[in-house]
Amino acid sequence: MKKCILIGLFAVLLVACGGNTQKKNGQAAESETAAKEQVADASVVNVYYFHGKQRCKTCMAVEKVTKETIEKAFADNKKVRFVEINTEDKANAKLVEKYEITWNALIIEKGDNYIDLTKEGFANAVNTPDVLTELIKKEVNARL
Repeated sequence: MKKCILIGLFAVLLVACGGNTQKKNGQAAESETAAKEQVADASVVNVYYFHGKQRCKTCMAVEKVTKETIEKAFADNKKVRFVEINTEDKANAKLVEKYEITWNALIIEKGDNYIDLTKEGFANAVNTPDVLTELIKKEVNARL
């Protein structure tokens, strides 16, 4: 019975992550250019937040906590970048394929060394954002 409830809740979360938030064309193009540049630069720690056009409250919280963490903790470090990736944009297909992204994801990488923090992000972003913040800092610092 518990498994059925958990599966049902997970299905609702997947459907809910289809919210309708879009960037302006200029911002989207800027994000795409940054994403293309990041693929080639293995000396930079990239913190990728992958998302579709529609996002739920938790999806947006993961992005917000991640972006704020990078902006505050690594503001002076040019070797750390937050990159938002729209998975539905064909220009981002290489990254989506590389990390086998099927919906929203939080990936921290430097070259071929990466970690997927999606589960931890969704588990902590809304109720315990400080836990996610510390985990992001730890994983970025491990790759510097």
